[in-house]
Amino acid sequence: MKKLLWIILSAALCSCGAAVKDEPKHLNATEMEKQNLGSLLALYPKPMTVVGAEVEGKVNWLVVGHTGIIGHDRILVSMSKSHYTNQGIRKSKKLSINLVSREMLSKADYVGSVSGASVDKSGVFDFHWGENGTPVIDASSLTMECDVVDIYETEGFDNFICSVANTYAAPEVLDGDGKLDYTRLKPVLFEFPTYSYIATGEIIGKCLNLDKEPSMCAKEPMAADGIVRLSKVEVYPQHLDEYLKYATEVGEISLRTEPGVLTMYAVGEKENPCKITILETYASREAYEKHIASEHFQKYKQGTLHMVKSLVLSDQTPLNPASRIDNFIQ
Repeated sequence: MKKLLWIILSAALCSCGAAVKDEPKHLNATEMEKQNLGSLLALYPKPMTVVGAEVEGKVNWLVVGHTGIIGHDRILVSMSKSHYTNQGIRKSKKLSINLVSREMLSKADYVGSVSGASVDKSGVFDFHWGENGTPVIDASSLTMECDVVDIYETEGFDNFICSVANTYAAPEVLDGDGKLDYTRLKPVLFEFPTYSYIATGEIIGKCLNLDKEPSMCAKEPMAADGIVRLSKVEVYPQHLDEYLKYATEVGEISLRTEPGVLTMYAVGEKENPCKITILETYASREAYEKHIASEHFQKYKQGTLHMVKSLVLSDQTPLNPASRIDNFIQ
């Protein structure tokens, strides 16, 4: 009996010892520097849109920042239940989604700041009726007419699940093949946490093709000793075609590979193509010195010495430092 009790006691002590021992929860876990912000919805920015609908016999507009694609054939438009527009959408089961451009941003911002229950917003935008019976904003370069196929309600929100009936695009936002070109469209984005509008339009690479064609590198911010310069070049006529090849190559390589080269935009005079002006901006004096020492610049410089009739370098002072040109490469 004593021997049996000793065996039971020993087993219990072993079990207690095993329970106290800490076992790693994740054997491959590494220390992470990211800060946990909790259950924060942070999938921003989103395309800024104006939703159009007919409410009580009148057109009403509402700016909506919470839209999304929930499948290859469905769009979700999420709107607070308190909005006056919702009752018209629930009744007609139709709405239009108008992408916002910079030119229409002030009006879009306005229709989001007042309620259609107290203010007649039907005249804010010039519009026409689309083929599906919804108001389409003339100033919007891209509009989708939608049918509401379902309404998913969450606390405080109506989430309209829509199919697209028609899509209208202005000619200036289409490429040569008649497809949408978002570098021309440049829709405004909305960032909810700070209520900010963000610009778009720059292509930084081609999806599933980055290993074949390098994208433009991330750019440095403009420093206090940054350079804004106009390079005025006159080329001998017999060398113009060859010079343009050199200039195009050095400009593209510089923008793709040099973080300190912010802009390299060359134009030729219509009446005298041999007179070329290049707008160059460099993030700092150091960035400029690295640029002129680079292999691709030296190739351009040495290869075109005999082609250049005259060269004038004219440093500039930006009238509005907040403005800048963003190059993109297709």
